[in-house]
Amino acid sequence: MSDEIDELGPVDYLVVEFPADRADFSGAMAEQLLALADAGTIRVLDLIVLRKDSDGGVEAYEMDDIPELDELRGLEADLAELLAEEDVENLAAAIDPGSTAAVLVWENAWAAPFASSIRHSGGQLVATGRIPIQALAAQFEAENDSQTEPATTDEGA
Repeated sequence: MSDEIDELGPVDYLVVEFPADRADFSGAMAEQLLALADAGTIRVLDLIVLRKDSDGGVEAYEMDDIPELDELRGLEADLAELLAEEDVENLAAAIDPGSTAAVLVWENAWAAPFASSIRHSGGQLVATGRIPIQALAAQFEAENDSQTEPATTDEGA
């Protein structure tokens, strides 16, 4: 097991929330997830669906429990089912009552050889983060606006 962990790439998770009547985990989302896994870019480690009723009660479903996830059955062999009951409770707190959410945990398989080489060289990860796409878009927009504004001169000086 320690050899498997030694070769592991960075692991991320996300929670995607939908109004209960609009949750559709098949189609384009399933296709894209399968394409990433098939290409070796990611390895899906866990995938669950949470349904939160209007009173705040939560039910968690594994892939086997949801017929709409049939397209993703090929990913089951790699599932490590990492999320514990406490994790599910914490993630469920983030979603609104009356909604459905998918929780995906994946390994960034593309980065595994690099991450392993860092560990073998005695390095260790001391910080990590993610820049929200909205922040990048706002920055690019601000830079673009500043480049297109005409230069002003102070003629009163």
